[in-house]
Amino acid sequence: MSTEPAPPAVHVPVLLDRVTGLLGPACSAAGAVLVDATLGLAGHALALLRAHPGLRLVGLDRDPDARAEATRRLAGAGVADRATVVPAVFDELPEVLDRLGLAEVQAVLFDLGVSSLQLDRPDRGFSYATDAPLDMRMDPSAPRTAADVVNTYAAADLARVLRVYGEERFAPRIAAAVVRERERAPFTHTGRLAHLVRDAIPAATRRTGGHPAKRTFQALRIEVNDELGALERALPAALDALAVGGRLAVITFHSLEDRIVKQTLAAGAVDRTPPELPVPLPDLGPTLRLLARGEAASGAEVAANPRAASARVRAAERIRRAA
Repeated sequence: MSTEPAPPAVHVPVLLDRVTGLLGPACSAAGAVLVDATLGLAGHALALLRAHPGLRLVGLDRDPDARAEATRRLAGAGVADRATVVPAVFDELPEVLDRLGLAEVQAVLFDLGVSSLQLDRPDRGFSYATDAPLDMRMDPSAPRTAADVVNTYAAADLARVLRVYGEERFAPRIAAAVVRERERAPFTHTGRLAHLVRDAIPAATRRTGGHPAKRTFQALRIEVNDELGALERALPAALDALAVGGRLAVITFHSLEDRIVKQTLAAGAVDRTPPELPVPLPDLGPTLRLLARGEAASGAEVAANPRAASARVRAAERIRRAA
């Protein structure tokens, strides 16, 4: 039997029409630069490059498999000469733009969470549906795996990860069960962990809400890859890089990501003129105009692509530079 990884499934970008509509006005001018901070399989980027012949792409991704597949797709579409694919985490955006000599860009896209490529290759360990090494690293060269977290974190720390990043109400029970079981043998594969989580959750709760391990696997993935920390660092940097008239769009898949994005964009859209003053002060006015406020995929899109069910998009346009 072949040990080669299965080819990636047909890629269906989430909220494609809405995202291309939101970013399109900023991408239309010749020489405009789009930063796809989470390039993945380049679905959104390809659509924008095809729609805007003068657009240039800077695509960031920490996953070498994703970069290779995205590069292949860009070449196959005949747009590779307008694309620069960079091995980087999205919070490295300022350094990437500096190396490329780009003082500002016209559009930035974040499509957060785990990519189709990572989910569709069981050997990466992101899925609880198949038994695979307990890895979950988006960058396979990164030092910490999900097995390291599961096997070394104290019960209280593990419970915190599950509660905060997975919003798991039974986090202490699951953490205690993990600590007991790892004393018998370290966790090395996803199947054993998924079964343990299922058994740790009360039977009545297991009957609804999808697979019982879903929240635990989400939490471990976020912890392993520092996803929320990277997002908190990357969003302000991306907004700083936007030219006036430039646009940013962010697709999120759970409430923790969405809350960070909502708060960051809302802060830029606020008039900070003291309320006692009779007229707004230009230097204290908003720097952003909100374009989308957590819009969901349509029922038709979710039916065609179930991964879109939890997706939300927020977007903003820079209307002036901060004073």
